[in-house]
Amino acid sequence: MNKVNIEDFRISSQIDIKNLPTSVDLGAGKKTIEKGLRQISKDLAGIQNTMYAHGKYSVLMCIQGMDTAGKDSLIREVFKEFNVRGIVAHSFKKPTDLELKHDYLWRHYIALPARGKFGIFNRTHYENVLVTRVHPNYLMYENMPDINSVDDVNDAFWDRRFNEINSFEKHISDNGTIIFKFFLNISKDEQKNRLLRRLNKPNKNWKFSSDDLKERKLWDKYQACYEDVLNRSSKQHAPWFNIPADDKPTARYLVAKILYDTLKNYTGIKEPELPAKEKANIGLYKQELENE
Repeated sequence: MNKVNIEDFRISSQIDIKNLPTSVDLGAGKKTIEKGLRQISKDLAGIQNTMYAHGKYSVLMCIQGMDTAGKDSLIREVFKEFNVRGIVAHSFKKPTDLELKHDYLWRHYIALPARGKFGIFNRTHYENVLVTRVHPNYLMYENMPDINSVDDVNDAFWDRRFNEINSFEKHISDNGTIIFKFFLNISKDEQKNRLLRRLNKPNKNWKFSSDDLKERKLWDKYQACYEDVLNRSSKQHAPWFNIPADDKPTARYLVAKILYDTLKNYTGIKEPELPAKEKANIGLYKQELENE
């Protein structure tokens, strides 16, 4: 398998989304890629166990992508080796009545992972500058004091919202959350193929909604909004990574590789040592148990 340099996928300068790849050749077949993923998943699980004992850092993994990009299956495959105590996934859907009584970041803030845990946001706080930007009428449900109609939603509003999101991420980063943001970049042709697969396979029909076709017609608007998100919110402490997602095994491997190669460099994350008194008496404790 070709060596992967995670910096090739980091958004570190202004991009044109049309130039971002939706596929990449790892120089290996499906079985080899899946075998590599299984090993990295085990290694990541080991890091998480150490993080849990260390108790000073958490990891927040944010996943965004167009419909059918493979978000759910990626989460399942990348984290299948994890101890369930160490991972919490949230899939953010249409806001509930309670959530709409708070500001738009509230439901994301209360879902943040505790120290020692991995948190996954399947769709994220960026929906608030993606879906609501394509469908600004959705903002009317938020009942904001300065927004009385869609006409009030201007460039200054979106500037403010981006500043709020960037400040939110800087705050949690400063307080021990390691942030990864993955854009699962699927081509329009591949999305068509996956939607047809849902229609052609009876056991996949339940995944299909006619709304998928309505949203597909807005592809160009979504792509423009994603481009703005990547350019305005990829920071050193909260980077975006473009993940070519036309091939699902490749996308899963890249995400796992980026997570592992980054986290293994946190040399300060280590299991705590027993207090000196406890450590000095390990022999006595063993003897007491063995003599029961």
